Order: sequence, then structure tokens, then C-alpha cells
Amino acid sequence: MKYAIVGTGARHQMFRNAIARNYGNRHTIAALADVNAHRLTLSAEWVKDNASRDVPTYEASDFDRMIAEQRPDTVIVTTPDFTHNEYIVAALKAGCDVITEKPMTTDLTRLKSILDAQRESGKSVTVSFNYRYTPARTQLKDILLSGAIGEITAVDFRWYLDRVHGADYFRRWHRYKDRSGGLLVHKSTHHFDLLNWWIASTPKRITANGRRAFYTPEMAKALGLDGRGPRCHGCPVADKCDFRLDLEADAALNALYLEAEGDDGYLRDKCVFADDITIEDTMQVQVEYANKTSLNYTLVAYSPWEGLEVKFHGTKGELTHRHVEVHGVFGGKRDHAHQDGMTTELHLAGGLPQSIPVWEGSGDHGGADPVMLGYIFDKENMEPDRYGRSSNQVQGAWSILTGIAANRSIATREVVDVDALLAEYDISLPRG
Repeated sequence: MKYAIVGTGARHQMFRNAIARNYGNRHTIAALADVNAHRLTLSAEWVKDNASRDVPTYEASDFDRMIAEQRPDTVIVTTPDFTHNEYIVAALKAGCDVITEKPMTTDLTRLKSILDAQRESGKSVTVSFNYRYTPARTQLKDILLSGAIGEITAVDFRWYLDRVHGADYFRRWHRYKDRSGGLLVHKSTHHFDLLNWWIASTPKRITANGRRAFYTPEMAKALGLDGRGPRCHGCPVADKCDFRLDLEADAALNALYLEAEGDDGYLRDKCVFADDITIEDTMQVQVEYANKTSLNYTLVAYSPWEGLEVKFHGTKGELTHRHVEVHGVFGGKRDHAHQDGMTTELHLAGGLPQSIPVWEGSGDHGGADPVMLGYIFDKENMEPDRYGRSSNQVQGAWSILTGIAANRSIATREVVDVDALLAEYDISLPRG
């Protein structure tokens, strides 16, 4: 099968490497496209070095010509979020299947264009929700499917981003809500998709609060960073800033971004305390699902540690999972937790809490990526997926709807009815 990839930044490498290294006997990278000639050249050189073949490259503006000349079966979209719809729609109309990085898109106008194009073309859209494939997350689905805690009535879900990972969203294009949808779309699409999948339902009514509490000019002043520059590179106070990103010190970032700035002017290391940031760093969302399950959700982007805590309340008991990914940042280094950083506990009414051995895996994202890529590129040789982990445009849509509705609730201070929101944009979407 022939694949074309549009977007040759960091995220495309997972797909490119898998095709070239693991599935090269049955799949081919037919073309690469990007707005940045430097990054495009880097990726093409990698393919030549690792797959022993030249790959045609195209400016992103020549996307239609690339499709016409190379005739790929599937287009993989790993561009910035707000441009996903442009390439997804064009690929579908050209008769190609599509694999897209999450989130599928960022707003309802773009969503409608994707859903209409998919319906008209009949081609497939796959959204790569790798979190579903993490063994520990799949195990939670397995326990819930067993009925161990009875009917799921409520969920408490908290996700913590530390001051390295969390800060990174405030120095890139993600920091502008019109480009990323904010963290409630860009990041939380993973979390809301997990909830939709875990409880087998979709959101009905949503209310939310959010603000930028930490990554602010006032915080920079409180931290003694007066006189800071617009970016880390060349910043007069970089040496005393704990949030500094040194692009030159990281070979991969230097090659992908610092050396590529001359082509498109994109800066990877803008100041995280800048005035023009439009996304929130502190968010809480309450959701009522179609099956009456309720959710309390929190996302904080400046926590001293990184990980998640989720508790499912059921008519027979509770299921709790905690994952400490990073204990904290000490002396500029992140103290990563390992397998013992994950715990799962089942507590049934009338009994003592039971510690459940957590399912393990190997590979990126806690063992998720190799499994997901196997189902994408080698499904015939994988076991039938009893957990229903694959995601199409419907699951991709529902995953962003919680965040989109939450953004509206933050702006209006009102409860948002999701069905009314869909009707406002003339979007028809089946409920799971």
C-alpha cells in the first residue's frame, strides 16, 4: 500500500518510521509534503538512509499535484491541528483513505467539512488515539466490560502536566486557541476519547471553567524574569529561567526547528509568559453523558508532577487507576517513573480494596504505539480487537466535542447542550 505523509515535523516520525522499518515489505512511503523545505529534506534523507529509496517531496501548496502524480492509497496528516481539515478533505475528495493525528480538527466548521467529505467519498478516516492501546488503559476497559463495578454512575478524572511538558504548549503554535482549540481540544481530546470509550457513551451537557493562571506576564515578573525576550534563544534572562528551552542543546530540536527557521519563520521556543497567549492553563469540566454517567475533569498545565488519576464510581464499587509518569523536575532533570508508577485498585462494596497487577507493555507511550501501529499497518496479522480500539471520524468528532463545548461554556458561563450545538452547525452525528 502506498502512503503519502503531509507534515514532516516531530509527530510524523512515528508513522514514517513504522512504515519504513517495520512494514516496508508491504507498504511504501510514496511522497512527503510540508510547508518547510528544510524539514522536508531531513525526512526525505531519513527515508533514503533507512529504506534505501528516494521519496518524492512536495510543497504543501502542491498537495493536489502530489496526489495526482503519486496516487497514494492513504494520506497521513500530521500538520498543525487547524490545518488538518484542509488535507483530510482534499485527500478524501481525491479518493484516498486518511489517517490523521489527533485532534481530528479544532472547531465545528472544520468538523462539518470533514464529515461531509467522508460521507460523500465513502473513504475511511482513522484517528490515531494511541492512549486506547496503552496496556494499562486497555485493562481498565477490560475490567469495566466485565461488569465488576456494576453500572458506572460517575467518574473523577484528573490529568496533570508538569512544568516541562505543560510549559511546552505555551511556546509553540498550540498557545493560540484559534490554531489548537486550546488544551481542552488539543490535549484533552485524548482524555475525552478515553472517557467516551471507557463508558461507551457520548457527552450531552457540558459546563466548564478555565483561565490562564500561571503562564502570565505577572508570573514572569514574580519569578524575577524582568527584561525577558520574546523567545528563549538569545533571551537576556535565559540563564535564570527554569522554563528555558535550549534548542541548540538538543540535536533533534536544533535540526527540526532552529535550522529550519529561515524557511518559514516558525519559532519553536517563544516565551511561555508572553502577552499574546490565548489558551488556558487551568481547566475544570463537568459532563453529563447520554447514558447519565457524570464526569468531573481537571487539567492543570503547571503541576509539580505529571500523570493521571481516574476513579470510576459504580453500583457495585469503585475502580481507581493512578499513573505517575514523572515524579518531578529536580535540578533541571525530569525524574521519570517506571512501571511501578502505575497502580490500579478495585474496591467492591462489602470487601477490602484489591490491588490489581497492571498490564504492562513496551515501546513508546507505555507500549501503546507498537500495538496501535500493528492494527493500522498489519491488521490481518493482529488478533481480533475485542476492545474496539480503532477510531474513525465519528469517534474523532465526539472526542473534540467535549472540549469545543467546554470552550464555549468558559466563554459564555453557560451550560452547553451538545445536540443544540451540533444542530447550530447542521452536523448529524450518530451517538455511540
